[in-house]
Amino acid sequence: MPWIIDYEVVVEQMRQQKLKCNYYNSGAFGFADPKGVQHVGWIGPDDPTLRPAAREVARPVAAPYEVTLAEMLTSTWLKHFPGRVWAMPMSHWAYEIDYGSRDWLPALVEHIDLDPGLLQGRNNGAAIEFSIAEAHHFRHFTQRLLEMLMASDFMLAFVGKPILCTLHHHKQLWWSTTDSKVVKTLEKAVPVAK
Repeated sequence: MPWIIDYEVVVEQMRQQKLKCNYYNSGAFGFADPKGVQHVGWIGPDDPTLRPAAREVARPVAAPYEVTLAEMLTSTWLKHFPGRVWAMPMSHWAYEIDYGSRDWLPALVEHIDLDPGLLQGRNNGAAIEFSIAEAHHFRHFTQRLLEMLMASDFMLAFVGKPILCTLHHHKQLWWSTTDSKVVKTLEKAVPVAK
């Protein structure tokens, strides 16, 4: 069963991985030193808001976008960098559960066998941790986020690995890493259309 990792533990783990919090008390983490960070985007429908630099590293996926992205995300995690993965709101849980996503997020948290009341009052980006044994919950959780998010984004952190993934409300996954092998894996997963 997925479980909740207290925010203090999240921050300490991220610090050990040379990551920093970009917004106070949130799950919005990034690399402390931007040198050597590379990005790859897996995107659903065309997004005219993408900046030219982002468009250069964006790779479109086939419809149905949410299903395709969640399945690719889960299979890439399991095959190429298995281990624990943390899902965190890039705002905080109190906002998401009480306001931003209140109509559907509590039910999603219940669906993965967690009590949303344990997250409701947290004004921070505590993590929901998924192990390999919870891959089915992870796939469902990420697919529903991709289907339902309208304005908020979530961060996925691969514990102990220099890999972050922003689950963007435009039905996109934006990967950041300092590992060139990971970049090649992510690019190979979604070849550029010719």
